[in-house]
Amino acid sequence: MERLILEFIHFLKRLSYSGLVIALTFEFVPAELVLPLAGYWVFQGDFQLLPTILAGTIGGTTGPLTLYLLGRYGGRPFIEKYGKYFFIRSRQLQASDRFFEKYGGGVAFFGRFLPGVRTFISIPCGIAKMNVLKFSAYTFLAMLPITSLYVYLGYKLGPQWEHVAPLAKQYLTPIALAVLAGILIYAVIKRKLRLV
Repeated sequence: MERLILEFIHFLKRLSYSGLVIALTFEFVPAELVLPLAGYWVFQGDFQLLPTILAGTIGGTTGPLTLYLLGRYGGRPFIEKYGKYFFIRSRQLQASDRFFEKYGGGVAFFGRFLPGVRTFISIPCGIAKMNVLKFSAYTFLAMLPITSLYVYLGYKLGPQWEHVAPLAKQYLTPIALAVLAGILIYAVIKRKLRLV
């Protein structure tokens, strides 16, 4: 499967930065594979660093937007019936639902940093009919540092770009912990304001 995805990505490379956006718009194409490879293309001189990060961030926003629209216009019955064709498991959707119910629209930002939640949080946002501009802005702002990290590490590792994922986890774990701490603080403040 990974080999087929890589062939698809290399095919889209011919479209330059727009090909990168298109590749990331398909949620079944893992960003953890595309972005380090794009960083390697920067290393090779085929792409430039900043436009690659920008294209990756835009693609990292349009991908979740497709799931958001699926949730918004398809609704829960559609997702439960056809989700398997979009690689959406019931367990993942339920975890995302709980997370959304607990923390509200801010999860479109915070959820991007949390493994197991980051991809599927878009669906509950769509089902809840969260403002699409707000959703897109939160997603873009969250994807910018994540994309920058993966592309930069791919660039720095060059031919060893395939080793980026475990290395990125070392950086993303403290970020995820900080985000979780932020979510808890946000939830406590929100609850206290409700009680006042």
